[in-house]
Amino acid sequence: MFLPTTKDEMTRLGWESVDVVLFSGDAYVDHPSFGTAVIARVLESAGYKVAVVPQPNWRDDLRDFRKMGRPRLFFGVSAGAMDSMVNHYTSFKRLRSNDAYTPNGAASFRPDYAVTVYTQILKKLYPDVPVVIGGIEASLRRLTHYDYWKDKLLPSVLIDSGADFLTYGMGEKATLQIARYFEKKGEGIDLPELFQTAYVTSEKPEDDGNTVFLNSFEECVKSKKAFIDNFNVIELQANIAHPKRLVERTGDKYVVVNVPFAPLGQKELDDIYDLPYTFLPHPRYKGKTIPAYEMIKNSITIHRGCFGGCSFCTIAAHQGKFIQSRSVDSILREVDKMKELPGFAGNISDVGAPSANMYKMSGKDKTLCDKCLRKSCLFPNLCGNLNHSHKDLTELYRKIDSRPHVKHSYIGSGVRYDLIFNDTGYLDQSSEEYFKELISKHISGRFKVAPEHTEDHVLKLMNKPPFRLFGVMQREFGKIMRESGLHMQIVPYFISSHPGCTNADMQALSRRKELKKVFMDQVQSITPTPMTRSSVMYYTGLDPQTLKPLFVERNIERQRKQKSYFFKN
Repeated sequence: MFLPTTKDEMTRLGWESVDVVLFSGDAYVDHPSFGTAVIARVLESAGYKVAVVPQPNWRDDLRDFRKMGRPRLFFGVSAGAMDSMVNHYTSFKRLRSNDAYTPNGAASFRPDYAVTVYTQILKKLYPDVPVVIGGIEASLRRLTHYDYWKDKLLPSVLIDSGADFLTYGMGEKATLQIARYFEKKGEGIDLPELFQTAYVTSEKPEDDGNTVFLNSFEECVKSKKAFIDNFNVIELQANIAHPKRLVERTGDKYVVVNVPFAPLGQKELDDIYDLPYTFLPHPRYKGKTIPAYEMIKNSITIHRGCFGGCSFCTIAAHQGKFIQSRSVDSILREVDKMKELPGFAGNISDVGAPSANMYKMSGKDKTLCDKCLRKSCLFPNLCGNLNHSHKDLTELYRKIDSRPHVKHSYIGSGVRYDLIFNDTGYLDQSSEEYFKELISKHISGRFKVAPEHTEDHVLKLMNKPPFRLFGVMQREFGKIMRESGLHMQIVPYFISSHPGCTNADMQALSRRKELKKVFMDQVQSITPTPMTRSSVMYYTGLDPQTLKPLFVERNIERQRKQKSYFFKN
C-alpha cells in the first residue's frame, strides 16, 4: 500500500491524523531511489503514521499545505532528489523546459529554492509545528555556501528558511531520532546528542574539545580566504572517520552541525532496502509517465558512498566517503521482486551506485582509516591500504545473471577506471577479470566513462587521474573488442569551463588523438554546486589548497565557446 497523499486516502486507512507530513518537490514514487519514499517507509516501519504531499502548489491559496492537517510531531521538507536550482537551470543559467521528476516531464511544478519556500509557508500557517528539512538541497546548504544563481555567498538554509532542524546526508537514522525526540518533547535527549542534525541557537555553544568554531558568515562575505578556510575544515570533517561538531555564527545566532552517525552497517542498509516499497509511482499519476522513474525503474542500488573525491561532485559531502554495501542476499531479494513489476522483460538497466565499481571496498587496516585525513582514496594516488579487489562485485554480477527471470544486467553507473588500471595495465587479476566481464556481458553498446578533461593541470584541480590512464583503458577495451568480435563504443564524459581551464586547454583537448572518432555526447559546462571544492574555486578564483590565483571563465558566451570544442574533433 502507498502512504496517503490526500485526506480521503488517509480516511480510507482509518486515520484521523498523522504523526509526520512529508513535503517533496518531486512526484511521489515509492521506490528506494527516491529519498522521500525511503524516509516515509523508515518512519512507517517504526510505527509512525506518515503522509506524503508531493509537489505542493505554492502559488494558490496554499490548500496543499493545509490538506493533511496538523501532524502530531513535525513537518518534513525536501526539495526532492536534486537541488531545485540545478533542477531548474542549465549551467548557462537558462531555464530548463522540463523536469524529470514531474509527471510527463512538465516544468514549473516546484519553486526555486524549494526548501526555503515550502518551510516559510508552513511556518506561517503552523508557527508552533516543528519543521525538519533534509535531502540534497538542505544537506549541501547547511553552512555558508556559494550560490551560483545569485552569484554570492548565502548563509545556512536554516537561517533563511526558519526550519527547526536540518538532517544532512542520508537521513534515515537522523529523521527517526528526531521523531523520537519530538515524541518525548526532548526529554532524555539533549540537542548535541541529535546526530547528523543541524539547528540554530541564540547562545554560543560551549567548547567541549570536540567542536570546531568556523569563521562567521559575515567574515566569509568580507574575506574569500575566510570562506576557503571554512570550506577546508568542512570538507575535512566530512571525510574523516571521527569528525567534530561544527559551529558557525551568523549575525546574533549560531548554526550548529552535530557529528554524523557512523556509516551504516550491512544489516542496517539491508533493513532499509528490504522495506515494503511498491517500486511504483503513486496511482494518482495513472496515465502519466515520470521520466526519472522510467530511467531507474529496472535498476538496483548496491552500495552508498564514494571515495573518489572529485572536486565538482557532491556525493562524498552528502553520502560520505566510506562505502556502505548491501548484502548479496538483500540485492537478490530486490532482483527477484523485479519480475513482479509491470512491463519487466528481464533486463536490469543498472546494477549501480554513485560509482559502479566500489562494492565492498574498504581499508585493509581499519585503524589506519580511523586516522586518515585524505579526501580521496584514489587521488593523487591509489591508497596502499585500500582493498580494491573486484572479486565480490564480479561474483555479484554472476549471481544476478543466474536468476532465471534475468536476461541481461547492465551497468549504467559510472565506472572508475583508475580502480582497474595503472600506467602499465591492470592493477591485479581481479581487475582484469572484472573489466572483461563488464565489457563482454554488461554494456549495452556504449561504455560510459568520465575522464572529465585531457589536460593534467585541469585534472589535478578536479582531483582526477592523468589522462594517460584513459589511453591504457582504451587500449585494453580495444583488445577485448578484437578478441570477442564485439562492436562497442567508448563514450567519455567531459566538463568544460572548470576553474583553471582556459580556451587553450579546450583547443588542446580537441586535438587529442585518443578522442578521434570517439562519440562525444556526454559533455557539459561546469555548474558550481554548493559545498563543492569546484564552487569554492569558481567564487574565490583561488586554489583552496595553495591560495594561488586561478583562471576562472565566468562569461557565459566564452563558456559556450569552451564547450563547443568538444565537437571539433
